[in-house]
Amino acid sequence: MNTLKSASQLTSKPEASLIEYPSDFPIKIMGRNADGFADAVIAVVLQHAPDFNPASVELRPSSGRNYLSCTCTIRATSRAQLDALYRALTSHPMVAVVL
Repeated sequence: MNTLKSASQLTSKPEASLIEYPSDFPIKIMGRNADGFADAVIAVVLQHAPDFNPASVELRPSSGRNYLSCTCTIRATSRAQLDALYRALTSHPMVAVVL
């Protein structure tokens, strides 16, 4: 039994999205607990989700208070929007992890 797929089989069908759009979508962003981290995260999120309410950000410091987690729930309108937001967040110098 051959389970290997050809390149045409892998690329001929676009991946189905597990998310229905529009949808509320939480994104957790973690980085060093430094001055300006939360503001920097909010600025990036607002570039990609202008209707995001910064007052809704949930902040949680790590047990040693060295890291800060920001959970931002946006109204996602497309996979392209989420992909662009993830790329912008992961490339930001203050961000360590995006989930």
